[in-house]
Amino acid sequence: MTDRVTPVPQALPDASRPVTRVAWRDGVPLDGDRVVAEETAVAISYDSAAYAVLMATPRDLEDFALGFSVTEGIITGRADIADLDLVVVPEGVNVRLWLAKTPGEALERRRRRLAGPMGCGLCGLESLAEATRALPVVPQGFTIDATQVAAARDDLANHQPLFEETRAVHAAGFWRPGTGMVAVREDVGRHNALDKLAGALIRGGVDAASGLVVMSSRVSVELVQKAAAMGVPVLVAVSAPSALAIRTAEAAGITLVAVARRDGFEVFTHAGRIVPGGGAEAKQGNTRHVA
Repeated sequence: MTDRVTPVPQALPDASRPVTRVAWRDGVPLDGDRVVAEETAVAISYDSAAYAVLMATPRDLEDFALGFSVTEGIITGRADIADLDLVVVPEGVNVRLWLAKTPGEALERRRRRLAGPMGCGLCGLESLAEATRALPVVPQGFTIDATQVAAARDDLANHQPLFEETRAVHAAGFWRPGTGMVAVREDVGRHNALDKLAGALIRGGVDAASGLVVMSSRVSVELVQKAAAMGVPVLVAVSAPSALAIRTAEAAGITLVAVARRDGFEVFTHAGRIVPGGGAEAKQGNTRHVA
């Protein structure tokens, strides 16, 4: 797959835009403006056959399509994509992918009938069995100390420019010991943010098994499924997990860390990867973003 994206007939929509609103403060209406996040319909097709339509923030859409293809089990890596282009149309954006080989059952099994609101990984599945499909098991071996988990959680807040503008998007970041925050992607949907991050890591040649993913959201089963497809050993989130997310993480060999706040965090599965310790490495890692 080449890095070139075919030129589009018109520019992608902005990721945010100012709007006018009336704010009520202390019982008094005040005219003013607010910057809000944009979302647009993104259609994904393979070999000219429509696959899914999702609502997403119109930014990092090549990463989105590549990551979505991997976390949905359509492809296993970048080499499976022969070409990709973006076409802006009045209704949204078409992301067209051409596969390097016949997708066979993997594509047919995951083909969906309905649009998926906010990038939901389960919406429109033709079979309920797909909701609890078997996942690859993440190998053991990776460990990280507790101060580094806290450092990753804190560092995510420093790499969310769209959130700073709008206060209305999720973020997914990849943090690696000794390096710091490698990449962050934002979107109105938490599933989309993780898919964009997955695509960014693939395009950058970054091994997802070498660090942890930290997210600004709660943990649903779909996020655990996507993390397993990426090969992520540790998934950290600022809010709580669902019971099914915990069971899924346990089965997939993922260390699930949630309720990660300034006063600490909670480890729900495979706690052995989190070890006591602390040192300068967690705080002094050099940030390197994947373009």
